[in-house]
Amino acid sequence: MQISNCRGKANPFKLIASAALLMALAAKPASAHIIGGPMGGFGSGFEHPLLGGDHFLAMLAVGLWGAQMGGRSVWTLPATFPLIMCIGGVIGMLANVPMEVISIGISLSLLALGAAIAAEWKAPEAASLTIIALFALFHGYPHGKMAPNASDPAAYTVGFVVATGMIHLFGIALGFGLGRLYNGLVVRAIGGAIVLAGIYYLATGQF
Repeated sequence: MQISNCRGKANPFKLIASAALLMALAAKPASAHIIGGPMGGFGSGFEHPLLGGDHFLAMLAVGLWGAQMGGRSVWTLPATFPLIMCIGGVIGMLANVPMEVISIGISLSLLALGAAIAAEWKAPEAASLTIIALFALFHGYPHGKMAPNASDPAAYTVGFVVATGMIHLFGIALGFGLGRLYNGLVVRAIGGAIVLAGIYYLATGQF
C-alpha cells in the first residue's frame, strides 16, 4: 500500500523537469567536429558521433521519434538517416559549404526533431522521412570533410556509420522503455530537452 501511494503521489512534472535537466547538461559543445591529433580509421570514425553532443542528440532523437510513432517508422527513420548521411559526407568531400550554414542546419535538426518528440507528432511517413533526410545531409557533411584526413578513409566512414546505427538503436530502446511512463510524458520531456540543446547550440555557435 505504501508503494502504491507513493506512486500515486508522484509528480510527473518533476520527472519531466529532471529528464530535461539531465539532457541539457549532457549536451556539451560538439568538440568532435575538430578532433585533435592524427586521425586513424574505424576508431576515429566510430568516436566522432559519440564525442559531439549535437550529433549524438540528433541521432538519439531519430530513434526516439521512430519508437514514439511506431509501425514502419521504427526502422525506416533509423535506416534512412545513415544512408542519407553518407550522401552528405560525399557532398562534404566534393563541395565547400560554409560551416556556419552546416552548424545552423545541425542546430535546427535538434530543434525540429526534439519538437516532434515533445509534441508527440505522428507525422505522415513521407514527411518524417523528408525531415530525416534533410537533416542527415547536414550531419553527414562534417564527416565527409574529415574523412580524407583519416589514415583509412573507408574504415573511418564505416566507423561513423556503425556508431550512428548504435545510437539509433539506443534511442529506439529508450523510446520503448520509457514510452509508457506517465503516458509518454518522460519521452516528451527528453524531446523538450533536445529542443533546449538545439537553442543552446544555435545561440552560442559552439561547434
